[in-house]
Amino acid sequence: MAALPDAIKVYITQSLACFDTISRVAKAVREEFGVEVSPQQCERYDPTKRAGSTLSQKYREIFERTREEFLKDTSRIGVAHRAVRLRKLDRAVGIAEQRGNIPLMAQLLEQAAKEAGDAFTNRHRLEHTGKEGGPITAISTVTNDPQEAAKIYAKLMNP
Repeated sequence: MAALPDAIKVYITQSLACFDTISRVAKAVREEFGVEVSPQQCERYDPTKRAGSTLSQKYREIFERTREEFLKDTSRIGVAHRAVRLRKLDRAVGIAEQRGNIPLMAQLLEQAAKEAGDAFTNRHRLEHTGKEGGPITAISTVTNDPQEAAKIYAKLMNP
C-alpha cells in the first residue's frame, strides 16, 4: 500500500464526510486520479469508524468541517430540488417507454405526478369557504337573557 498524495487523502476524507460509501470512494479515486486504493484504505480516513481512529488531526478537522457544511447546505445536492427530481423521472419515463416497459413507465408517471403535486412534502393547501362558496361568516352572540339564549340555540339546532 503506497503512500497517497495529500490531494487524494483530502478527496477521500471529504467524500466520506459527505456520506459516500467506502467502495464508491475507492472507485471514484480510481476514476479521478488513476490510483488504485482499497475500500479498507479509504476507511482509514473516516474518523467515525474504528479504522479511522488514528487519523491525524489535520484530516479530522477537514472531515468535521466538510460534514458540518454538507449537513447545513442541501442546495448543492441536485435531488433535493423538485425540478431535478422531475427531470430525472422524465428521463426514466422515456427510457422505460423506449424499452417497452409499460408497468415501470406507469409507476414512474405516478411518482412524477405525486412529486409535482406535493405528495412527498408536508405542505397542505387548505381552502375553506362559507355557504355557496362565499366567505366564512363568524357570528358572535352574547346574551344574558335565558329565553333569548333558548331562541338562539333553537335557531342553531333547527336551521
